[in-house]
Amino acid sequence: MGRNQTFLSEFLLLGLPIQPEHQHAFYALFLAMYLTTVLGNLLIIVLIQLDSHLHTPMYSFLSNLSFSDLCFSSVTVPKLLQNMKSPVPSISYISCLTQMYFFLFFGDLESFLLVVMAYDRYVAICSPLHYTSIMSSKLSVGLVALSWMLTTFHALLHTLLMARLSFCRDNVIPHFFCDFSALLKLACSDTSINELVILIMGGLVIVIPFLLIIVSYAQIFSSILKVPSARGIPKAFSTCGSQLSVVSMFYGTVIGLYLCPSAKNSTVKETVMAMMYTVVTPMLNPFIYSLRNRDMKDALGRVLHKKKIPFCLR
Repeated sequence: MGRNQTFLSEFLLLGLPIQPEHQHAFYALFLAMYLTTVLGNLLIIVLIQLDSHLHTPMYSFLSNLSFSDLCFSSVTVPKLLQNMKSPVPSISYISCLTQMYFFLFFGDLESFLLVVMAYDRYVAICSPLHYTSIMSSKLSVGLVALSWMLTTFHALLHTLLMARLSFCRDNVIPHFFCDFSALLKLACSDTSINELVILIMGGLVIVIPFLLIIVSYAQIFSSILKVPSARGIPKAFSTCGSQLSVVSMFYGTVIGLYLCPSAKNSTVKETVMAMMYTVVTPMLNPFIYSLRNRDMKDALGRVLHKKKIPFCLR
C-alpha cells in the first residue's frame, strides 16, 4: 500500500480455524459456554448483593471477580459469534482499539483480583484470629480500588502506544479478536517501544501476581498440614487444588503467549491457547470459587425461600 493508505478503516478477523461443516456445532458450543459464563457470574453477583450474610471482604472480592469474568468474556465472545455468521468478519479500527483496551482492562483486573483473593484466603487460614482486624472493610475496598486503578493505567498505556502505530500492510488479523500481539505484527512502523513495554509491564501485571499467588497457596498448604485434625485436609486440598488449576491455566497461557512466545507456535496453537483464558477460565471460575461453596448454596436457599413466602401468604 502507498503512503496515503497508512490509515486502515477496518481489520478482518480470520476467527477460528474451523471447517465449514463444523461451523454450526462450534457456534452452538461457544454460545452455550458464553451463556453459562454470563448466567453463572450474574447469579453470584445477585446472590452476594441480596444476601446480607455474604457482605464480607471475601465475597466482595468474588463479586468483583464475577463482574470481571462476565465482562472479560463479553469483550470477545459476542464478536466471535457474530463473525461466525458473517460473510465478512470485519471490525473497524476504532472498535478494534476499543476491544483491545477492554480486553486488557478486564484481563488485568482478573489478574489483580486473583492475587487479592489469594491474600484474603492466606490471612483467613494462616491468621484466623486476626482476620477481621487485618482484612477490614477499609482495606478490602482499598485493594479493589487499587486493582481498578492499576488496570486502567496499564490498559490505557498499551492502547495509546498501539494508536501511534501505522498499519500499511495486510489488514487481516489471524485471530478471533484484536489481540495486541497480532496487531503488532501488522504494523509497519517501529514497534520496539511496544514490545519493551509488554515485557516490563507483563512482568509487573502477570508474573509477579502469579508468584504471589503461588507463595500464598504454599503458605496455606503448609498451615493446613500443621493442623492436628486430618479430617478437613482432603477437602481443603481439593478446594485449593481446583483453584490453583484454574489460576495456572489462566497465567500459564497468558505467560506462554505474551511473555515467552515461541517461534514454533502456530496460529492455530495460539488461538487455542487464547480460547483457554478468554472463554474457558471465565466459565469455570464461578464453579470453582463460588457455586461449590456452602455459603453460596445456603444464600441461594435463603433467597429462594424469601421469594416463596409472599406466594404462601396469599
